Amino acid sequence: MHGNKLPHSRLIYILAILSCVLFCFSGLSIILAIIAFILAKKSEQIYKQNLEAYNNIKTIQKGKFIAIVGIVLNIIVIGITIWTLATIGWDAWSEEFLRRWNEGLQNNGP
Repeated sequence: MHGNKLPHSRLIYILAILSCVLFCFSGLSIILAIIAFILAKKSEQIYKQNLEAYNNIKTIQKGKFIAIVGIVLNIIVIGITIWTLATIGWDAWSEEFLRRWNEGLQNNGP
């Protein structure tokens, strides 16, 4: 086995972990998870062309698994957000948000 590393292995791992950590921000980190997953698939294809040339396939596989977990977490958050907005509506949600915002300003104001 040679010491060659598959491309983007560190980037895949970092993007996948970030997608799992940042999923609570309304599911926007699904973009990071999808990018990590696509890069992992491309790296796996490169690995399959020459199995003996690379030595970091385990990092790619871990990153791909974490990216899948990130995709699932983000889909759940997006689903909950859509369900909440469809159930109570945007107006009720924004009124509650503004009410709590104003309470916070009054309690913590100057």
